[in-house]
Amino acid sequence: MEKDELLKEIEKLLSFDGNPTTINPDYLAYFSIEELESIKKGLEEKYEKMVEENFEWLQQFKKES
Repeated sequence: MEKDELLKEIEKLLSFDGNPTTINPDYLAYFSIEELESIKKGLEEKYEKMVEENFEWLQQFKKES
């Protein structure tokens, strides 16, 4: 995967709350592909954890109803 594609995916993950996030593409010169992949993976893990926690929180209301 190319650096610019990884940057777009990272921007998308950072924009999960509906607020668009734009990262200056000039920063790509400072990161290796491996570093960008690591950043992306870390964001994906945080996103998945957040979704799971929100699901568990919503399930509490189902049990109480």
